[in-house]
Amino acid sequence: MSITTFLQHCLTGISLGGAYGLIAIGYTLVYGILRLINFAHGDIFMMAGYFMIFALASFPWPIAIVITLVITTVMGVVIERLAYKPLRSSPRMSIMISAIGVSYLLQNLATYLFTAIPRGYPEIPLLKRIFRIGELSASLVTLMTPVLTIILVALLILLVNKTKTGMAMRAASKDFETAKLMGININRVITVTFAIGSLLAGIGSILYFTDRMSVTPFSGTLPGLKCFVAAVFGGIGNIPGAVIGGFFIGIVETLLVALGYSTFSDAFTFLLLIVMLLVKPTGLFGEKTVEKV
Repeated sequence: MSITTFLQHCLTGISLGGAYGLIAIGYTLVYGILRLINFAHGDIFMMAGYFMIFALASFPWPIAIVITLVITTVMGVVIERLAYKPLRSSPRMSIMISAIGVSYLLQNLATYLFTAIPRGYPEIPLLKRIFRIGELSASLVTLMTPVLTIILVALLILLVNKTKTGMAMRAASKDFETAKLMGININRVITVTFAIGSLLAGIGSILYFTDRMSVTPFSGTLPGLKCFVAAVFGGIGNIPGAVIGGFFIGIVETLLVALGYSTFSDAFTFLLLIVMLLVKPTGLFGEKTVEKV
């Protein structure tokens, strides 16, 4: 493999990793506050793909993007209110089973409404515009994804560290019950958390599907699981860790495909999960948690 080809694949991997990172943030935010693995998150990402298809059929692309992101955000909040909020005081297993149920509900709802036949993802001419850097060539979406990911993560870290809402989120993640007793509006904190996670999943879906060109009701399953692994790899509950995990998985997956090991590209992700849980269960940047008796 020549240096140019290697760099070309690295560029593609960084772009894919950026999309993974944005989706992984949703897992890590929700887990950080509710200690819940939101298994429906990948399917929210998939539904965002369908929202964009139908929005772009009726509106110019800037308006279609806004509509898609608003509907995706509202959908994430509604799912939390209907499926997770009533179970908040139930055992953790109950809410996890509810998340799996929501995941299957969204997949089957999408199959019923849109059929299982892949639907072509609409092309946004601006994002598909090709740029050349020396011998390398890449579309605008490939170049924009990692940059946009880093900007959004920086803004999110500022929100978490410098605002009252962020302070409330950090307090809830440290001690949910004490935060409630101190007068923090836990329902508002959780709503904001799901809204941010769903918004980033919507942005990630636009960046992801623009390069992959089709959506099916099961398009969110594998990327969702990979983003969950990215969150665990970086340290679930740690925002920069989730993004680093996303970039790492995206780059390695792309290089494995480039080297002719595409059969093992998905297996690598889950092997990474097993190794990480055996060697460092808290992830690269995760904090050790002490269970209270």
